[in-house]
Amino acid sequence: MATQRLDNLDKQILRMIAKDARIPFLEVARLCGVSGAAIHQRMQKLSQMGVLKGSQYVIDPEKIGYETCAYIGLNLKNPEDFDRVMEELKLIPEVTECHFTTGNFDMFIKIYAKNNHHLLTIIHDKLQPLGLSSSQTLISFHSAFQRQLPIEEIVQ
Repeated sequence: MATQRLDNLDKQILRMIAKDARIPFLEVARLCGVSGAAIHQRMQKLSQMGVLKGSQYVIDPEKIGYETCAYIGLNLKNPEDFDRVMEELKLIPEVTECHFTTGNFDMFIKIYAKNNHHLLTIIHDKLQPLGLSSSQTLISFHSAFQRQLPIEEIVQ
């Protein structure tokens, strides 16, 4: 995928919204020295280019009762089943990420469960029937940090 061409105003906007996604467009416009309409147009352009992939509130899984976070490496019995398995994984609400990978696993997923018993139930009842030859589960005790790419460092 080609890197998108961004001018200085685009980069300024990205730096500001990466720090605070809820910053009002008019505040961004004031800080950039342009009109609110210009910022609105740039935001639309950045979205259409695929640089911005939307906005959302981030829910803390622990606060709603999902105390176990796990990463699971999956190996499929039949490698031709990638697309089918991915579509079936989308139907499991506890699976929040899915990656095709190199190395020891065909796929790598992130999953949230209420507790270890719930995790075991998901693995046994929802993942194993997908046609796995093996899986390996790593439980995360705590996320040390999570962030987006540091715009100040990489978009110069």
